Amino acid sequence: MVKFIPAEDTLPLRSLVLRNGKPRELCVFPADEAPGSFHLGCLKEGHIVSVASFFPAQLHAFEGMGYQLRGMATHPQQSGRGYGAALLDFAASHLAALGIDYLWCNARAAAVGFYTKTGFEVVSAVFDVPQIGPHYEMKLNLK
Repeated sequence: MVKFIPAEDTLPLRSLVLRNGKPRELCVFPADEAPGSFHLGCLKEGHIVSVASFFPAQLHAFEGMGYQLRGMATHPQQSGRGYGAALLDFAASHLAALGIDYLWCNARAAAVGFYTKTGFEVVSAVFDVPQIGPHYEMKLNLK
């Protein structure tokens, strides 16, 4: 089940999956509480097993209104079971209903295949995020 959650509830999985166990306070994003931002969690048996955050943000020169996906993380023991895809489906429907034109993300190179399967396309050359590794900008058209 996918539902809206507070930003604070994303921090345990962000820490575990995306920041190699760094303290939760180091896993907060500046836009977590910005107007228009929202966070989703996918629950299994009452426990959050996958999270993602969404922020109003344009991607370079692309036309229309955009949202950025950040902090997508699924518990390693639950990976590959469709929880991340469920979050993206929910978010895409929600954003499309709001009239948003596209969703974009900075995808880790290892996750490009996942995002491609969910309809995203690569729109940049590879770039490095210090202390994290190679990434690509990816975009999903919602209209």
